[in-house]
Amino acid sequence: MTSMPASERLGSHLKRAEQALNATKTAVLKPAGLTVAQYAALLHLAGNPGISAAALARLCGVTPPTMNTVLKNLQEHDLIARTPHEWHKNVLETRLTDEGRAVLADADVRAVRVERALAAEFTDEERDALTGLLARCVRVLEEQRPSP
Repeated sequence: MTSMPASERLGSHLKRAEQALNATKTAVLKPAGLTVAQYAALLHLAGNPGISAAALARLCGVTPPTMNTVLKNLQEHDLIARTPHEWHKNVLETRLTDEGRAVLADADVRAVRVERALAAEFTDEERDALTGLLARCVRVLEEQRPSP
């Protein structure tokens, strides 16, 4: 078996970048009273009012049980409202409350500040190249995933 040094493993570098981004967003979102997962859910809900929990989980990249926990916490803090779908009574539609919109606005300012600081480290050409390279990583990794 051929081994590869950790310093040459792209996956390690991708994971470190993701962890650094997540840790920073966790810290900046804490004063807004949100976790990164809760922020992501509110952000996607703002653009997709009435979305189901399963669809929201897919958008946020988490499992449906994880999303149900996130939504339960958001609902307990009156940041979202969940109501039965008009035709599919066993499907709950999820929408932001006024309080949820206010909390999201505060949190988004904080998160965008992080994104802008990160983007400012690169030229336009470097950002375009990085975005393209990351998209290529996603494509290759998805191609390598075994079929169920």
